Amino acid sequence: MRAVRRPFRSARALTPTARVRRLRRRITVLFALTSAAGLVAMAVLAVRSDGVRWREQLDQGMNADTNWALGLLETDEDGRLDTEVLLDNAGTACPPLFLLSVPAASGEPSVTPAPGELVVEHAPRRPCLTMPAGAVRQAAATAVRADEPRSRDARTADGEPVRMFALPFYPPDAEEDAAPQGALVTVADASAQRADHRRLTWVVSGGCALLVLLSAGVGHLLSGRAVRPALEALDRQESFLADAAHDLRTPAASLRTLAETALRGETDSTDVHRRTLRLAEGMGTLVDGLLTRARLMSGTAVLAVEPLRLDQLVEAVVEDAAGEGQRVAVRAEQAVVVIADPDLVLRAVANLVGNALVHGHLPGEPAEVEVTVGGDGATTAVTVEDAGPGLPPEVAGALFDRFRSGSGSTGLGLSIASWVAHAHGGSLTAEAGRRGGTRFVLRLPAGGPATEG
Repeated sequence: MRAVRRPFRSARALTPTARVRRLRRRITVLFALTSAAGLVAMAVLAVRSDGVRWREQLDQGMNADTNWALGLLETDEDGRLDTEVLLDNAGTACPPLFLLSVPAASGEPSVTPAPGELVVEHAPRRPCLTMPAGAVRQAAATAVRADEPRSRDARTADGEPVRMFALPFYPPDAEEDAAPQGALVTVADASAQRADHRRLTWVVSGGCALLVLLSAGVGHLLSGRAVRPALEALDRQESFLADAAHDLRTPAASLRTLAETALRGETDSTDVHRRTLRLAEGMGTLVDGLLTRARLMSGTAVLAVEPLRLDQLVEAVVEDAAGEGQRVAVRAEQAVVVIADPDLVLRAVANLVGNALVHGHLPGEPAEVEVTVGGDGATTAVTVEDAGPGLPPEVAGALFDRFRSGSGSTGLGLSIASWVAHAHGGSLTAEAGRRGGTRFVLRLPAGGPATEG
């Protein structure tokens, strides 16, 4: 049986958009891991600090108890321990108090006794915490060997957690380098402290997990905002390429067909040259429109605003756009001035008039377009109204998107005009006209855009 080989997809096979999205995921993961590392370190520090704190509190209490009991401990004339005063004045059952001594060897105490060598001088009969004898001896032997107080965690015979504390003591009038004579061992219940510590551990762990999830969400949002300009730039690039490919496909195919026809000698050369020139001019207009729209979408088209006679600009556009058999009427108030970019406004008005001349008439009838220029002081408006069939319902909602026009055909004119209006802080709207056609209203603030660029 032959194995099916799947194509290997390397990182180079990813699209730019996919790479940016992958970068966003990596930023999110890195942000979450960094936050998790910091939170875990803080959680470990907090848990350890709490563990040290409750142990120190128990040790301080047991140290005070054993020192008080040590003050009641006496020795007889032969140097033997006398626990009578201690037992008469202190209750040693709860907390349990054990007294262990080091057996003398040749009159000298052993410096490093084993736990089994220690002699239990006193052990409570009914302690509230029952401790294994080996654990008590081990705690006392550790304190004697170290020649200093020692504490440790342990468990009772029933398995309950406790804290043991051992305090070494010395013979009367002992020299500084004398070995300990024995040790006092006391025990404290640590169940409540351990329960609180366990509860704190769970709370801190849950809080850390919640904060890591929250930081991952915040990192995802922040990384999204960070890569959003790149994604928008890629979208604009893809949109521009799609526009160019879509709009240049038809004239390029027409040029190819025309060239093949000319090579076969089936068409007069003069007619070929005329049609070629017309197609070239159309392609130049398309490329110019695509570049203008791309600059407007990317924000690189800086508005070169200046005082502009809008009425004169509209009259010049109508004079250049009107053809034979087409009727275009212009009504303008005297000296309508606006602060705007002349080139962009000229293109927007030309696109609106050209759209009305091409699509704003019934089949077989000449175009009748009425252009009105006016203003109310704060806003100036250019109204272009035709007598065509009106807006089809299927394109009314996306009229100013690229490749849409009033007749449903493709184009960029209305899209560019809308972008020009918004770049100046104005608007472009479409509505039903008085003669059954479509009325486009281009509004521009008379004082110019709030910000340039």
